[in-house]
Amino acid sequence: MLAIDKSLIRVIKDFPKTGILFKDITPLIADQESFAKICRSLAEISAGVDLIAGVESRGFIFAAGAAAMAGKGVLPIRKSGKLPGPVMTQQYQLEYGYAQLEIHSDIYDKGSKVLIIDDVLATGGTAIAAISLCQKIGLTVTGTVFLLEIEGLPGRSEISKSFPQLSITTLLER
Repeated sequence: MLAIDKSLIRVIKDFPKTGILFKDITPLIADQESFAKICRSLAEISAGVDLIAGVESRGFIFAAGAAAMAGKGVLPIRKSGKLPGPVMTQQYQLEYGYAQLEIHSDIYDKGSKVLIIDDVLATGGTAIAAISLCQKIGLTVTGTVFLLEIEGLPGRSEISKSFPQLSITTLLER
């Protein structure tokens, strides 16, 4: 596990809806030393892949930093309606509702190896949708990496059920 000052992660009660405990990483990424440590760790994990995918929106932050350090390309996985040109779409369930993700379907070389990065693993719905999208356009997902995992939610087991061959890494202890 990565040694980071976890007091830099704020817990915001009832955001974005009542009953949700939101993990706000804004103070963590504002701390240059912590942000650099995280990006270096992600860059090391990305050895052997061609692209680093970041899931909107906070996954973009870490994917871009890690890709710059590792000399890799970035693959943005966006919320619905944000990408121009041909896209592939996947609906998924959130902890508090439903949403859709999209990926460009005409840019990436088929067979390219991809590491998917997001900030928080909760229910696993976002990660499963991101993995599915990459596979639908012919990419090979090698694993997923999350900054942190919400204890008591089934994200890890849901990803493992759908994609048992993939590695699931969490950088910070629960």
